[in-house]
Amino acid sequence: MTPFLVIQAIVIGVAVAASLVYACRRLMPATSQRWQGALASSLSASSRPATLRAIGKRLQPQAAAGGCDSGCGTCATGCSPTSAADEQPLQFHERSRE
Repeated sequence: MTPFLVIQAIVIGVAVAASLVYACRRLMPATSQRWQGALASSLSASSRPATLRAIGKRLQPQAAAGGCDSGCGTCATGCSPTSAADEQPLQFHERSRE
């Protein structure tokens, strides 16, 4: 194989891997966060070198923060999800046939 073909295969492999990661995060967010957490906890093990532990710490998924105006409506602070009054119905108009 020529060096060009090796570089081409590497670039295509990186593009396919990035596309796969993006699709998983968009289509399966809970599963991808679970996988990310598992990877982060395995890298953060005390038996790993310091550099891998640092990478594992950075890969730790963010906890869901539900504050006011988040729309969750589960806390007792008095905030609630978006009310139905804010929603507007769709209105369809016929086109004129001229």
